[in-house]
Parts: sequence; C-alpha cells; structure tokens
Amino acid sequence: MHRRDMAVAWAFVLGLWFSIIFVAWATWSLAPSGTARTVLLVGGSVVLLFNTAAIMAMLRHYREDRDFMYGLDIQFLDAARALKQERRP
Repeated sequence: MHRRDMAVAWAFVLGLWFSIIFVAWATWSLAPSGTARTVLLVGGSVVLLFNTAAIMAMLRHYREDRDFMYGLDIQFLDAARALKQERRP
C-alpha cells in the first residue's frame, strides 16, 4: 500500500509539472507583454515549487508513520474479511 501511495503521489507531481509546462507553452503568445510573461512564469514556478515540496514532505511523513497508518488499514481489512467470512452460509 505504501509503495502504491508513493507512486500515485509522484505521478501527481509529474502530471502537475507537465500540465503547468504545457499551459505555459500553449499560452505563451497570449501574454500581452514580456512583463506579463515573467509574472506568469514566476507564479507557475512558485506553484510547482510549493506543491512539489508539500508532496515531498507528505511522503516523508508517510515514511515515518508508515507502520501506524498502514497497520490500522491492515487491521480493518482483516476485521472486514473475518466478518465477511462469518456471514457466509
């Protein structure tokens, strides 16, 4: 579960980077001036930087609390499986 969650988080980061870069490239000619382009590039860079840093921090905390968080998930999954087997005729 932990590996899947990490892969999904990194896929989100990559998707964010590709989408921001694509939007910057696709709308480059729509900016009215060089100053506007600079402001948009700085704004997009800040969004990328902070979102990437936030997801990296989240993954670091996941790694630290992995046993606690996923341990609870496994306990609940085991309990649900046991309950399901009890209900079978």
